[in-house]
Amino acid sequence: MNKQSLKRSLFSRTRAEAGLTLVEAAVLLRVSARTVRRYDSGESSPSALAMKVLQDAAKERTAVGEGSSFRFIDLFAGIGGLRQGFEHIGGRCVFTSEWDEKCQETYRLNYPDNHEIAGDIRPYSERPHLVPEHDVLLAGFPCQPFSIAGVSKKNALGRPHGFLCDTQGTLFFDTAQIIAHHRPAAFVLENVKNLERHDGGKTFQTIMNVLQKELGYQVQFRVVNSQAWVPQKRERIFIVGFREPAAFDLAGLKLPPPELGPKLGAILEDEVDPKYTLTPKLWQYLQDYKAKHNAAGNGFGYSLFGPDDVARTLSARYYKDGSEILIRQKGKRPRRLTPRECARLMGFDSPGAPFRIAVSDTQAYRQFGNAVVVPVVKYLAEAMRPELMRAIFHAPEDQSAGRRERRAAAR
Repeated sequence: MNKQSLKRSLFSRTRAEAGLTLVEAAVLLRVSARTVRRYDSGESSPSALAMKVLQDAAKERTAVGEGSSFRFIDLFAGIGGLRQGFEHIGGRCVFTSEWDEKCQETYRLNYPDNHEIAGDIRPYSERPHLVPEHDVLLAGFPCQPFSIAGVSKKNALGRPHGFLCDTQGTLFFDTAQIIAHHRPAAFVLENVKNLERHDGGKTFQTIMNVLQKELGYQVQFRVVNSQAWVPQKRERIFIVGFREPAAFDLAGLKLPPPELGPKLGAILEDEVDPKYTLTPKLWQYLQDYKAKHNAAGNGFGYSLFGPDDVARTLSARYYKDGSEILIRQKGKRPRRLTPRECARLMGFDSPGAPFRIAVSDTQAYRQFGNAVVVPVVKYLAEAMRPELMRAIFHAPEDQSAGRRERRAAAR
């Protein structure tokens, strides 16, 4: 790597650690946005004073507070939905893995961290001592091989799926290798509802066998619908494991009544750019497509919703035509949700702390469509907290000794 590349990566990395967009960095450094873009691309170098100001901003943002009560890692992190839930109960993230560069960009912008984001998890599962010690492991391991849509697509292409898939399907085992090495007090895994039924239940049986029999964890699972927290019917399976026997009962956890959940009007923006309204050509295509499938007795097509409704599941394909969730507009063609509305629909926005979106609309739709609903994770984390604290702070002596031995071996 040449000197210019080193300077570029340093400025870009420091800007990301400071949680600044290009425009915000320009304001902080009192230079033009064009100048900051040149710094970011490596076309020119910032002054020592400018770098000092930027580094101070990053240091202030990534400082670790004393209020953190436990350490967790965030695997297959996406844009940090699982993370938000466990930060909510006092946890500190000490390691993040996410291979998608655009997700990394969004993640860096929204979370003050003092660690780099790891890309491919496989080198870390091969050498798990490189992953910091932690109390809780969070992982939204890739769901495509197990989802209905993913399985149908791979079948159509004649490609393997589930544990036969050489790419994403085996990533569960990378997660298991890290659990086996570090023996965290607990873990939370998240995936699509169809995981439980994939391949006649064999995939899920294999997962449970690894977690319970091979790793020796007390494991529970439950499918949770997000409708009680956000105006969206989104079902996901959560798998919770404790290293030692725990009183936590996931199946018996009382959830808020779905019918009392919010409606779409709670997340819709008052003023929306006309660009989100469907073009005449696209609107006509969707109407024709739905009519064709209705005539054939199929339910395929677009879905229209108003402010008093609850939406279907937001998917990663939403950027294509928005057909699964179209918003009615009086006297106009329907429109897509905006990325900001998607952030609200997934529970990423919170009062006074809007989620920061700097990527394109296409990337934002993909990211939110693949994400986990944040209020669901917060509810689960709060319910787990008493047993989690008991498990972490009353660990048997042999567990503590084992950790010391592993740290010594890693050196």
